[in-house]
Amino acid sequence: MHTLHYTRAAELPAILAERIVILDGAMGTMIQRFKLGEAQYRGEGYSGPDAVGDRFKDFARDVKGNNELLSITRPDVIRDIHEGYLAAGADLIETNTFGATTVAQEDYKMADLAREMNLRSAQLARAACDKFSTPDKPRFVAGALGPTPKTASISPDVNDPGARNITFEQLRQAYYEQTEALIEGGADVILVETIFDTLNAKAALFAVEEVFEKMNVRLPLIISGTVTDASGRILSGQTVTAFGHSVRHAQPLAVGLNCALGAALMRPYIQELHKVAPDTFISCYPNAGLPNPMSDTGFDETPDVTSALVREFAAEGLVNIVGGCCGTTPEHIAAIHSAVTPLPGRVLRPYFHKDEETA
Repeated sequence: MHTLHYTRAAELPAILAERIVILDGAMGTMIQRFKLGEAQYRGEGYSGPDAVGDRFKDFARDVKGNNELLSITRPDVIRDIHEGYLAAGADLIETNTFGATTVAQEDYKMADLAREMNLRSAQLARAACDKFSTPDKPRFVAGALGPTPKTASISPDVNDPGARNITFEQLRQAYYEQTEALIEGGADVILVETIFDTLNAKAALFAVEEVFEKMNVRLPLIISGTVTDASGRILSGQTVTAFGHSVRHAQPLAVGLNCALGAALMRPYIQELHKVAPDTFISCYPNAGLPNPMSDTGFDETPDVTSALVREFAAEGLVNIVGGCCGTTPEHIAAIHSAVTPLPGRVLRPYFHKDEETA
Protein backbone atom coordinates (compact mmCIF):
# COMPACT_ATOMS: atom_id res chain seq x y z
CA MET A 1 0.00 0.00 0.00
CA HIS A 2 1.33 3.42 -0.92
CA THR A 3 2.06 5.41 2.23
CA LEU A 4 0.28 8.75 2.24
CA HIS A 5 1.43 11.75 4.24
CA TYR A 6 -1.42 12.71 6.51
CA THR A 7 -1.70 16.26 7.75
CA ARG A 8 -4.10 15.17 10.53
CA ALA A 9 -4.23 11.98 12.60
CA ALA A 10 -0.76 11.17 11.30
CA GLU A 11 -0.24 8.78 14.21
CA LEU A 12 -3.35 6.72 13.44
CA PRO A 13 -1.69 4.26 11.00
CA ALA A 14 0.95 3.42 13.61
CA ILE A 15 -1.73 2.92 16.27
CA LEU A 16 -3.63 0.58 13.94
CA ALA A 17 -0.44 -1.38 13.35
CA GLU A 18 -0.11 -1.89 17.12
CA ARG A 19 -3.65 -2.61 18.28
CA ILE A 20 -7.34 -2.73 17.43
CA VAL A 21 -8.93 0.74 17.38
CA ILE A 22 -12.40 1.25 18.84
CA LEU A 23 -15.07 3.22 16.97
CA ASP A 24 -18.15 4.56 18.75
CA GLY A 25 -21.70 3.24 18.50
CA ALA A 26 -25.01 4.50 17.22
CA MET A 27 -25.94 8.17 17.40
CA GLY A 28 -29.63 7.70 16.55
CA THR A 29 -30.13 4.99 19.15
CA MET A 30 -28.76 7.28 21.85
CA ILE A 31 -30.79 10.27 20.68
CA GLN A 32 -33.93 8.15 21.04
CA ARG A 33 -33.11 7.64 24.71
CA PHE A 34 -33.62 11.36 25.32
CA LYS A 35 -37.23 11.11 24.10
CA LEU A 36 -37.10 14.58 22.55
CA GLY A 37 -40.28 16.14 21.24
CA GLU A 38 -40.85 18.67 18.47
CA ALA A 39 -40.13 21.62 20.80
CA GLN A 40 -36.84 20.09 21.95
CA TYR A 41 -35.72 19.54 18.36
CA ARG A 42 -36.32 23.27 17.86
CA GLY A 43 -34.09 24.11 20.82
CA GLU A 44 -36.32 24.06 23.90
CA GLY A 45 -34.64 22.85 27.05
CA TYR A 46 -31.17 24.25 26.37
CA SER A 47 -29.99 27.68 27.50
CA GLY A 48 -26.23 27.48 27.10
CA PRO A 49 -24.14 30.21 25.47
CA ASP A 50 -24.73 28.72 22.02
CA ALA A 51 -28.51 28.28 22.46
CA VAL A 52 -30.62 29.17 19.41
CA GLY A 53 -33.46 30.82 21.31
CA ASP A 54 -36.48 31.34 19.05
CA ARG A 55 -34.57 30.81 15.79
CA PHE A 56 -36.60 27.73 14.79
CA LYS A 57 -39.70 28.37 16.85
CA ASP A 58 -41.85 29.24 13.83
CA PHE A 59 -40.18 27.01 11.24
CA ALA A 60 -42.97 25.92 8.90
CA ARG A 61 -42.28 22.16 8.85
CA ASP A 62 -41.98 19.53 11.56
CA VAL A 63 -38.33 18.92 12.42
CA LYS A 64 -38.63 16.09 14.95
CA GLY A 65 -36.45 13.27 13.67
CA ASN A 66 -33.94 15.56 12.01
CA ASN A 67 -31.10 14.39 14.24
CA GLU A 68 -28.48 16.49 12.51
CA LEU A 69 -30.34 19.66 13.48
CA LEU A 70 -29.66 18.83 17.13
CA SER A 71 -26.01 19.81 16.68
CA ILE A 72 -27.34 23.37 16.32
CA THR A 73 -30.41 23.33 18.57
CA ARG A 74 -29.43 20.87 21.33
CA PRO A 75 -25.63 20.65 21.40
CA ASP A 76 -25.90 19.44 24.99
CA VAL A 77 -27.51 16.20 23.78
CA ILE A 78 -24.87 15.53 21.12
CA ARG A 79 -22.06 16.45 23.51
CA ASP A 80 -23.42 14.03 26.10
CA ILE A 81 -23.57 11.20 23.57
CA HIS A 82 -20.01 11.80 22.35
CA GLU A 83 -18.66 11.88 25.88
CA GLY A 84 -20.53 8.69 26.76
CA TYR A 85 -18.81 6.81 23.96
CA LEU A 86 -15.41 8.28 24.77
CA ALA A 87 -15.81 7.29 28.41
CA ALA A 88 -16.65 3.77 27.21
CA GLY A 89 -13.26 3.56 25.47
CA ALA A 90 -13.85 4.78 21.91
CA ASP A 91 -10.75 5.99 20.07
CA LEU A 92 -12.77 7.33 17.13
CA ILE A 93 -16.11 9.13 17.36
CA GLU A 94 -18.32 9.95 14.41
CA THR A 95 -19.74 13.39 13.85
CA ASN A 96 -23.53 13.76 13.96
CA THR A 97 -23.65 14.27 10.20
CA PHE A 98 -24.98 11.05 8.67
CA GLY A 99 -27.81 13.00 7.00
CA ALA A 100 -26.19 16.43 6.93
CA THR A 101 -26.05 16.88 3.17
CA THR A 102 -28.12 19.29 1.13
CA VAL A 103 -29.63 16.21 -0.56
CA ALA A 104 -30.85 14.62 2.68
CA GLN A 105 -31.80 17.90 4.38
CA GLU A 106 -34.08 18.84 1.52
CA ASP A 107 -36.59 16.43 3.08
CA TYR A 108 -36.93 18.94 5.92
CA LYS A 109 -36.48 22.00 3.69
CA MET A 110 -33.26 22.71 5.58
CA ALA A 111 -30.74 22.22 2.79
CA ASP A 112 -29.41 25.72 3.44
CA LEU A 113 -28.40 24.62 6.96
CA ALA A 114 -26.30 21.63 5.86
CA ARG A 115 -22.98 23.47 6.03
CA GLU A 116 -23.71 24.83 9.49
CA MET A 117 -24.76 21.38 10.70
CA ASN A 118 -21.47 19.88 9.60
CA LEU A 119 -19.37 22.66 11.05
CA ARG A 120 -21.11 22.56 14.43
CA SER A 121 -21.12 18.77 14.54
CA ALA A 122 -17.38 18.60 13.91
CA GLN A 123 -16.72 21.29 16.53
CA LEU A 124 -18.74 19.37 19.14
CA ALA A 125 -16.91 16.13 18.40
CA ARG A 126 -13.57 17.93 18.39
CA ALA A 127 -14.20 19.44 21.81
CA ALA A 128 -15.22 16.05 23.21
CA CYS A 129 -12.12 14.35 21.83
CA ASP A 130 -9.85 17.09 23.14
CA LYS A 131 -11.43 16.67 26.58
CA PHE A 132 -10.74 12.93 26.69
CA SER A 133 -7.44 12.70 24.80
CA THR A 134 -4.26 11.80 26.66
CA PRO A 135 -0.70 11.33 25.36
CA ASP A 136 -1.15 7.56 25.66
CA LYS A 137 -4.65 7.49 24.17
CA PRO A 138 -5.37 10.20 21.62
CA ARG A 139 -8.97 10.44 20.43
CA PHE A 140 -9.97 11.19 16.84
CA VAL A 141 -12.94 12.80 15.12
CA ALA A 142 -14.32 10.87 12.16
CA GLY A 143 -16.24 13.22 9.87
CA ALA A 144 -19.18 11.07 8.73
CA LEU A 145 -20.52 11.21 5.16
CA GLY A 146 -23.73 9.20 4.88
CA PRO A 147 -25.17 7.74 1.67
CA THR A 148 -28.09 10.23 1.24
CA PRO A 149 -31.65 8.91 0.69
CA LYS A 150 -31.17 8.87 -3.08
CA THR A 151 -29.27 6.54 -5.37
CA ALA A 152 -27.42 7.38 -8.56
CA SER A 153 -27.43 3.81 -9.87
CA ILE A 154 -30.99 2.62 -9.43
CA SER A 155 -34.22 3.89 -10.94
CA PRO A 156 -36.89 5.02 -8.45
CA ASP A 157 -39.51 4.09 -11.06
CA VAL A 158 -40.03 0.38 -11.77
CA ASN A 159 -41.58 1.32 -15.12
CA ASP A 160 -38.58 3.35 -16.26
CA PRO A 161 -35.19 1.69 -15.67
CA GLY A 162 -33.39 4.77 -16.99
CA ALA A 163 -35.00 7.19 -14.55
CA ARG A 164 -32.84 8.83 -11.87
CA ASN A 165 -33.70 11.28 -9.10
CA ILE A 166 -30.12 12.41 -8.44
CA THR A 167 -27.03 13.02 -10.57
CA PHE A 168 -23.38 12.41 -9.87
CA GLU A 169 -22.76 16.16 -10.00
CA GLN A 170 -25.47 16.93 -7.46
CA LEU A 171 -23.99 14.37 -5.11
CA ARG A 172 -20.47 15.69 -5.67
CA GLN A 173 -21.54 19.23 -4.80
CA ALA A 174 -23.34 18.08 -1.65
CA TYR A 175 -20.40 16.01 -0.45
CA TYR A 176 -17.93 18.77 -1.27
CA GLU A 177 -19.78 21.22 0.98
CA GLN A 178 -20.07 18.62 3.72
CA THR A 179 -16.41 17.58 3.65
CA GLU A 180 -15.13 21.15 3.62
CA ALA A 181 -17.22 22.07 6.68
CA LEU A 182 -16.21 18.93 8.56
CA ILE A 183 -12.53 19.66 8.04
CA GLU A 184 -12.98 23.29 9.03
CA GLY A 185 -14.73 22.10 12.20
CA GLY A 186 -11.83 19.87 13.23
CA ALA A 187 -12.36 16.39 11.77
CA ASP A 188 -9.28 14.16 11.80
CA VAL A 189 -10.60 11.41 9.54
CA ILE A 190 -13.16 11.28 6.75
CA LEU A 191 -15.56 8.32 6.95
CA VAL A 192 -17.69 7.51 3.89
CA GLU A 193 -20.13 5.07 5.41
CA THR A 194 -23.16 2.82 4.97
CA ILE A 195 -22.53 2.69 1.23
CA PHE A 196 -25.44 1.01 -0.56
CA ASP A 197 -24.59 2.50 -3.97
CA THR A 198 -20.94 2.64 -4.99
CA LEU A 199 -21.68 5.39 -7.52
CA ASN A 200 -22.86 7.60 -4.64
CA ALA A 201 -19.65 6.71 -2.83
CA LYS A 202 -17.54 7.57 -5.86
CA ALA A 203 -19.15 11.02 -5.92
CA ALA A 204 -18.21 11.40 -2.27
CA LEU A 205 -14.65 10.21 -2.84
CA PHE A 206 -14.26 12.56 -5.81
CA ALA A 207 -15.48 15.48 -3.69
CA VAL A 208 -13.24 14.56 -0.78
CA GLU A 209 -10.19 14.53 -3.02
CA GLU A 210 -11.17 17.93 -4.42
CA VAL A 211 -11.44 19.37 -0.91
CA PHE A 212 -8.09 17.89 0.09
CA GLU A 213 -6.46 19.59 -2.88
CA LYS A 214 -8.18 22.91 -2.29
CA MET A 215 -7.39 23.01 1.45
CA ASN A 216 -3.94 21.47 1.06
CA VAL A 217 -4.67 18.76 3.60
CA ARG A 218 -4.72 14.97 3.59
CA LEU A 219 -6.84 13.13 6.14
CA PRO A 220 -7.05 9.37 6.60
CA LEU A 221 -10.02 7.95 4.72
CA ILE A 222 -12.25 5.10 5.89
CA ILE A 223 -14.72 3.62 3.41
CA SER A 224 -17.51 1.40 4.73
CA GLY A 225 -20.11 -0.42 2.67
CA THR A 226 -23.26 -2.19 3.77
CA VAL A 227 -24.45 -5.62 2.63
CA THR A 228 -28.21 -5.37 2.51
CA ASP A 229 -29.29 -9.02 2.39
CA ALA A 230 -28.10 -12.61 2.34
CA SER A 231 -27.08 -12.33 -1.31
CA GLY A 232 -23.83 -10.77 -0.11
CA ARG A 233 -24.27 -7.69 -2.28
CA ILE A 234 -24.78 -4.03 -1.63
CA LEU A 235 -28.06 -2.56 -2.87
CA SER A 236 -26.67 -1.43 -6.22
CA GLY A 237 -25.66 -5.02 -6.97
CA GLN A 238 -21.96 -5.28 -6.26
CA THR A 239 -20.43 -8.14 -4.37
CA VAL A 240 -18.09 -7.29 -1.51
CA THR A 241 -15.14 -8.18 -3.74
CA ALA A 242 -16.32 -5.83 -6.48
CA PHE A 243 -16.98 -3.10 -3.92
CA GLY A 244 -13.48 -3.45 -2.49
CA HIS A 245 -11.85 -3.21 -5.89
CA SER A 246 -14.00 -0.26 -6.98
CA VAL A 247 -12.92 1.98 -4.08
CA ARG A 248 -9.31 0.91 -3.90
CA HIS A 249 -8.20 3.82 -6.09
CA ALA A 250 -9.01 6.25 -3.25
CA GLN A 251 -6.19 4.70 -1.17
CA PRO A 252 -8.23 4.42 2.02
CA LEU A 253 -6.53 3.87 5.33
CA ALA A 254 -9.29 1.37 6.04
CA VAL A 255 -12.12 -0.27 4.17
CA GLY A 256 -14.93 -2.17 5.80
CA LEU A 257 -18.59 -2.96 6.39
CA ASN A 258 -21.18 -1.58 8.76
CA CYS A 259 -24.88 -1.66 9.61
CA ALA A 260 -27.22 -4.11 7.87
CA LEU A 261 -27.07 -7.71 8.94
CA GLY A 262 -25.47 -7.65 12.37
CA ALA A 263 -22.21 -9.37 13.26
CA ALA A 264 -23.41 -12.97 13.09
CA LEU A 265 -24.46 -12.67 9.44
CA MET A 266 -21.70 -10.22 8.49
CA ARG A 267 -18.81 -12.58 9.16
CA PRO A 268 -18.45 -14.19 5.69
CA TYR A 269 -18.41 -10.77 4.07
CA ILE A 270 -15.69 -9.48 6.40
CA GLN A 271 -13.74 -12.64 5.54
CA GLU A 272 -14.22 -11.83 1.85
CA LEU A 273 -13.04 -8.26 2.31
CA HIS A 274 -10.04 -9.52 4.29
CA LYS A 275 -8.95 -11.42 1.18
CA VAL A 276 -9.70 -8.57 -1.24
CA ALA A 277 -7.76 -5.88 0.62
CA PRO A 278 -4.76 -7.55 2.25
CA ASP A 279 -2.76 -4.31 2.42
CA THR A 280 -5.55 -2.12 3.83
CA PHE A 281 -6.83 -1.97 7.39
CA ILE A 282 -10.31 -3.44 7.87
CA SER A 283 -13.15 -1.82 9.80
CA CYS A 284 -16.32 -3.51 11.04
CA TYR A 285 -19.17 -1.95 12.99
CA PRO A 286 -22.33 -4.03 12.77
CA ASN A 287 -25.83 -3.44 14.05
CA ALA A 288 -26.76 -5.02 17.37
CA GLY A 289 -28.32 -7.94 15.52
CA LEU A 290 -31.63 -7.71 13.72
CA PRO A 291 -34.38 -5.15 14.42
CA ASN A 292 -36.73 -5.85 17.31
CA PRO A 293 -39.27 -3.12 18.11
CA MET A 294 -39.89 -4.67 21.52
CA SER A 295 -36.34 -4.12 22.79
CA ASP A 296 -35.08 -0.96 24.47
CA THR A 297 -32.71 -0.12 21.62
CA GLY A 298 -34.87 -1.45 18.78
CA PHE A 299 -32.41 -4.31 18.17
CA ASP A 300 -31.98 -7.77 19.60
CA GLU A 301 -28.43 -8.03 20.89
CA THR A 302 -27.27 -7.07 24.34
CA PRO A 303 -23.69 -5.82 24.85
CA ASP A 304 -22.38 -9.25 25.86
CA VAL A 305 -23.74 -10.87 22.70
CA THR A 306 -22.46 -8.23 20.27
CA SER A 307 -19.05 -8.04 21.92
CA ALA A 308 -18.62 -11.83 21.84
CA LEU A 309 -19.36 -11.89 18.11
CA VAL A 310 -16.99 -9.01 17.36
CA ARG A 311 -14.32 -10.71 19.46
CA GLU A 312 -14.52 -13.72 17.14
CA PHE A 313 -13.64 -11.44 14.21
CA ALA A 314 -10.62 -10.15 16.10
CA ALA A 315 -9.55 -13.63 17.20
CA GLU A 316 -9.61 -14.72 13.56
CA GLY A 317 -7.35 -11.81 12.61
CA LEU A 318 -9.93 -10.12 10.39
CA VAL A 319 -10.24 -6.59 11.77
CA ASN A 320 -8.36 -3.45 12.80
CA ILE A 321 -11.24 -1.09 13.67
CA VAL A 322 -14.38 -2.26 15.46
CA GLY A 323 -17.43 -0.51 16.85
CA GLY A 324 -21.19 -0.51 16.60
CA CYS A 325 -23.94 0.71 14.32
CA CYS A 326 -27.73 0.74 14.82
CA GLY A 327 -28.89 -0.42 18.23
CA THR A 328 -25.51 -0.13 19.92
CA THR A 329 -24.86 2.02 22.98
CA PRO A 330 -21.91 3.01 25.19
CA GLU A 331 -22.52 -0.24 27.04
CA HIS A 332 -21.98 -2.15 23.79
CA ILE A 333 -18.82 -0.19 23.03
CA ALA A 334 -17.42 -0.74 26.52
CA ALA A 335 -18.05 -4.48 26.16
CA ILE A 336 -16.44 -4.55 22.70
CA HIS A 337 -13.46 -2.61 24.05
CA SER A 338 -12.97 -5.13 26.86
CA ALA A 339 -13.44 -8.10 24.54
CA VAL A 340 -10.93 -7.14 21.84
CA THR A 341 -8.28 -5.25 23.83
CA PRO A 342 -6.24 -8.38 24.63
CA LEU A 343 -6.15 -9.39 20.96
CA PRO A 344 -3.82 -8.15 18.22
CA GLY A 345 -5.15 -6.41 15.14
CA ARG A 346 -5.18 -7.84 11.65
CA VAL A 347 -1.73 -7.92 10.04
CA LEU A 348 -1.38 -6.24 6.65
CA ARG A 349 0.12 -8.14 3.74
CA PRO A 350 1.37 -7.00 0.32
CA TYR A 351 -1.24 -6.67 -2.37
CA PHE A 352 -0.77 -8.75 -5.49
CA HIS A 353 -2.97 -8.50 -8.52
CA LYS A 354 -4.35 -11.86 -9.60
CA ASP A 355 -2.22 -11.78 -12.76
CA GLU A 356 0.92 -11.20 -10.67
CA GLU A 357 0.12 -14.13 -8.40
CA THR A 358 -0.05 -16.56 -11.32
CA ALA A 359 2.77 -15.06 -13.37
